[in-house]
Amino acid sequence: MKILSKLVKCWAYISISIVLISVAFLFGYIFYRGGSTISLEFLTQAPGGAVLGTEGGIFPAITGSLAFTFVAVLLGSVPAVATAIYLVFYCDTRKKERTIRMVVECISGIPSIVLGLFAYSVLVRSLNLGRCVLASGTALAIMILPFIEVRTEKALRELPQSIIAASDSLGCSKAYAIRKIVLPACKGEVFSGIILGACYAMGATAPLMFTGGVAFAKTPTSVMQPAMALPLHLYLLVAQGTTSLDLAYGTAFVMMMIILIGNTAVTLYSRRKEELWQSLR
Repeated sequence: MKILSKLVKCWAYISISIVLISVAFLFGYIFYRGGSTISLEFLTQAPGGAVLGTEGGIFPAITGSLAFTFVAVLLGSVPAVATAIYLVFYCDTRKKERTIRMVVECISGIPSIVLGLFAYSVLVRSLNLGRCVLASGTALAIMILPFIEVRTEKALRELPQSIIAASDSLGCSKAYAIRKIVLPACKGEVFSGIILGACYAMGATAPLMFTGGVAFAKTPTSVMQPAMALPLHLYLLVAQGTTSLDLAYGTAFVMMMIILIGNTAVTLYSRRKEELWQSLR
């Protein structure tokens, strides 16, 4: 048993090392190829030139990505968290639970390009919204809803049932216990799931192509306007050929750093809230 335990531990260390080396190599290679293009002007100016991106920067793409992500999180997190709360605390039959879980799993299996086609057909064409942040945000919200729901449900189910039982014994309603005890206790995990879902949405390209992403679009001031996005800008730069590859690597590095900062911040926040909750128990 000791030999088996050592082998498992060795295999775990090797696997972790491979992952860390792969991530470090990926970041290093992309920075090596595109680091020379990153500057203050690149981050704060709009793209220009006869060929997209040969002049200027990616500022509208950054703000557009943030706008798409904000709308997606706003539209996707509310039903996701509500679904998780219902499954954990209010669902009273196995049939309802299986049905809701099947719907969530089916949504998670829909390709992102299909979600983009749905948003284009229903919102852009049928409802005449045109290409806008709202249409793309809706498609992204559907895409990240299962991701947020699963993480939220996991956090809620890991909460000690003795807390809920103590609340019931004191005569507190279930809604009061959820609002005052459950959600504050799971706030770190729920918030981390929402932010990780936002990072997932920020890297999606397919739902934006025909719903709200437009080349050379300015910074949006309304959800009814189109916008540029970092993954779409990156796609267009790569499609133009070798002359724009350095700019594409620079754009990719900026997008990766935004996602990395978001993941790191939410991890630290989640750990801090968990430590605080453990200290209060």
